[in-house]
Amino acid sequence: MHFVQVKGILSAQNGMNLYRGCSHGCIYCDSRSACYHMDHAFEDIEVKENAIELLEQALRRKRAKCMLGTGAMTDPYIPLEEELGNVRKALLLVRRYGFGITLHTKSARVLRDLDLLRDIHEQSKCVVQMTLTTHDEALCRMLEPHVSTTRERVEALKELHAAGIPTVVWLCPILPFINDTEENIRGILSSCAEAGVYGVISFGMGLTLREGNREYFYRQLDRLFPGMKEKYIRTYGMRYEVSSPRSGPLMELFHSFCEENGIVHDRDRIFSYLHTLEEKQEQAQISLF
Repeated sequence: MHFVQVKGILSAQNGMNLYRGCSHGCIYCDSRSACYHMDHAFEDIEVKENAIELLEQALRRKRAKCMLGTGAMTDPYIPLEEELGNVRKALLLVRRYGFGITLHTKSARVLRDLDLLRDIHEQSKCVVQMTLTTHDEALCRMLEPHVSTTRERVEALKELHAAGIPTVVWLCPILPFINDTEENIRGILSSCAEAGVYGVISFGMGLTLREGNREYFYRQLDRLFPGMKEKYIRTYGMRYEVSSPRSGPLMELFHSFCEENGIVHDRDRIFSYLHTLEEKQEQAQISLF
């Protein structure tokens, strides 16, 4: 890891990344893309050493309470968080100043902050977003080698639900010819239903590949699935959007399963929920519903 001083911490949409880079090793990670102009090795985590100070200054200046977000580019619960605790420090500020927050992660480490997440949700609003891609545990270990397995993430979702904290699952990416099966999608969605998630987000059954993450992804395909890289190149060439040949029926399964099980699956509705800080009376009605 290395430390940097930054000029600001909150984006115009009130998002923040306390760290830059990641050590989870997911083979498909879009954050490796060259368009993000990361000038250091991806696994060499950049720590924004003045982030907490800047966050407090920003929250003091804000005239209206709102939802904050973290995890869009770097998972907030990388192993380094256990040592530095910057996410927890940020959550303490969120609670102190009465803001809401949504965190996006693939790690069961989120449960380390369950006490603060519960306090924030009781006071304002807290939503935890969790990415799930692969129901099979062995395949999960191949695709996402240094992060909580799907089973561990689902158990974390259940604990969050039991604590009264709403959750949203991102069902992506789905890798053509690897995990784009009905068994995989149905298995993930069944886990979501068991965990009582509020909603599931899907942008279609596929993934995105561009300069930076494409090269890394192909190297991992060569290592894990010999011959698969050539199949991708024959099928997709240099396309940015790589859609599964089974996308149509799998999306039908996705929407019908969610509808039958009372899971919100309209992206616009979910994003509105994530970005809206309701009055507590309205939140109570939503939770009851």
